[in-house]
Amino acid sequence: MTGLTPKSTSSLRTIAPEERSHEVDHPSSLVAQFGADKPLKLDCGVDLSPFQIAYQTYGELNADKSNAVLICHALTGDQHVANRHPVTGKPGWWETLVGKGRPLDPSRYFIVCSNVIGGCMGSTGPASLNPATGKVWGLDFPIITIPDMVRAQAMLIDHLGIDTLFAVVGGSMGGMQALQWTVAYPQRVFATLAIACATRHSAQNIAFHELGRQAVMADPDWDHGRYGDKGVHPHRGLAVARMAAHITYLSDAALHRKFGRRMQDRELPTFSFDADFQVESYLRYQGSSFVERFDANSYLYLTRAMDYFDIAADHDGVLAAAFRGIKTRFCVVSFTSDWLFPTSESRALVHALNASSARVSFAEIETDKGHDAFLLDVPEFFDIASAFLDSAGKARGLKVANGG
Repeated sequence: MTGLTPKSTSSLRTIAPEERSHEVDHPSSLVAQFGADKPLKLDCGVDLSPFQIAYQTYGELNADKSNAVLICHALTGDQHVANRHPVTGKPGWWETLVGKGRPLDPSRYFIVCSNVIGGCMGSTGPASLNPATGKVWGLDFPIITIPDMVRAQAMLIDHLGIDTLFAVVGGSMGGMQALQWTVAYPQRVFATLAIACATRHSAQNIAFHELGRQAVMADPDWDHGRYGDKGVHPHRGLAVARMAAHITYLSDAALHRKFGRRMQDRELPTFSFDADFQVESYLRYQGSSFVERFDANSYLYLTRAMDYFDIAADHDGVLAAAFRGIKTRFCVVSFTSDWLFPTSESRALVHALNASSARVSFAEIETDKGHDAFLLDVPEFFDIASAFLDSAGKARGLKVANGG
């Protein structure tokens, strides 16, 4: 498990459409399987068993197992954070942050990224086969939450023989998981980098998610979630859901800079409903490319998990109480043009951490790139991430694999 290319990915080719479903149960990555003796206890009251978690690792675990970093992916991400994706053939989704010379350098850290429970790239979810029936789970799969995802990740970390994580890092839904880690397992997380996220979903975000879910469910091919039994996919509804969501990841300034009102391969309007404008063509591309790699029911389940997330709910609505006495070091990052998870949400988190006497640093980065800024080339963000991790590493007395 050295370097940037995981040992587990034996083939980096783009697989054919008829083979893509294999990634659901037989992923091109490492897999941790948990039998009936190790059920995952879900918040909905169901014990999920058996189940599996698909994951990738980069770098080497040092002798005292003190350099482990868990990356938590966002809604439409997966475990392929820094290697070529086995379905799309595209580079890893966070190679801006993970790689040689990057803030998360595999020569310094042992990096783990798993597909969340409920996902569709190898971890058990609604697209997986239900061992009790031999059919795709579909909507028979139990509802999952962000805490459920974190419990499954904790079982994976136990499976890897790691007691304490040096850092948990994530943006958006991944940031929610990172924060949940500190609340659920405060003694197991030395440092947390939480980016473009919040401690609960706003009413507006829930509304956007409901719009996406209704688009999926309105597709005739969805068939009440049973499309897997018929070998079809509600690609039209899922594409619309992705298009609507993608708008929320960008800012008005970013859309204007990239597209403005420019026409697509023409000078005059067609006076039809073709994609006359570049922004229309871009959104249609985002929708069509998304359905090639993502499961519609997984989209329903993961958006619902984000909607239910509320750290303060188990503490009488007092957010500071959730972090009382915590020793974890925090770095919270927001972006000025992120209206999906605005800076006000990050400030509320920081105030709660201050009230609980936690060690916390906060940065609001000025950029017009919107919510997706954490995935893009934003040098100030990289500098902040590097400085935080370096400082936390010194405080930890970190000994990395190469002796640095």
